[in-house]
Amino acid sequence: MTPVYLALGSNLDDPAMQLHAALVELAALPHCRIVAASSAYRSAAIGPGNQADYLNAVLMLNTSLSAVELLSATQAIEIKRGRVRSERWAARTLDIDILLFGDEIINTTTLQVPHPRMAERNFVLYPLAEIANHKMVLPSMGVLGSLLAKCPRGDLVKTNVSLRNLADSK
Repeated sequence: MTPVYLALGSNLDDPAMQLHAALVELAALPHCRIVAASSAYRSAAIGPGNQADYLNAVLMLNTSLSAVELLSATQAIEIKRGRVRSERWAARTLDIDILLFGDEIINTTTLQVPHPRMAERNFVLYPLAEIANHKMVLPSMGVLGSLLAKCPRGDLVKTNVSLRNLADSK
């Protein structure tokens, strides 16, 4: 089983419900077991137009799926939840990104792991640090604690929306 970290984000159609639904669907994937889930964090949208704030969280799961199989499964979940890919960084019902896939470095036209911008994003690093060891080394990026120290929290707010109880029951 490979340890995998996924980032979840939503700013449309009841974001808290979207994150919960994603967790349920990820937990139901064959050959996958959710190990940990962060709290949800509220952040300002990055992207075009006047968008609602995002809710973001990070999950750790163990899987025997390949990275490509997991990507296909997460994209199917996004589509099922109403995701429409129209414009980069547009508002969305659900976004699931593969942040880390074991210690692999993957660079294809469809998948880049580690996620290329994760070291710059407080809405990824802070939830990740909540469920991962700060001494964890992110391939080609460095130590999580060092990356976190260089990434200001800014307007990121930890909410009372918790995916932990749901993750613990799976």
